[in-house]
Amino acid sequence: MSSSRLTHRMAGAAIGAGVLAGLTLLSAGAAAAEPNVPPPCTAAEMARVMSGVSFETSNYLISHPDVNDFFTSLRGQPKDQIGEKVHGYLDANPAVREELDRIRQPSAEFRQRCGLPATP
Repeated sequence: MSSSRLTHRMAGAAIGAGVLAGLTLLSAGAAAAEPNVPPPCTAAEMARVMSGVSFETSNYLISHPDVNDFFTSLRGQPKDQIGEKVHGYLDANPAVREELDRIRQPSAEFRQRCGLPATP
């Protein structure tokens, strides 16, 4: 290959790279100028939020066996008694309530933003 052809190819590649870099900067600037748009109120977004909450809840319960044991002990209990027992447990353990509320915060924010009823 002649040095002239090589020079032309290198110049073309450099120009192409410059154009791509310029377009990238322009599109990044346009994206930065857009206001912070909240995530949509879709079933997919709700599933994403809830999967994160479930994952964090699982991690919390694994690392707090006493709390895990309490919630596991509710299995098979009549529904009308479960709520009362949970409230009593959380009232007696305010640190657990605060930690679980923090974990559930993304769900509460999604529900509020999307006009869905709050969970107990």
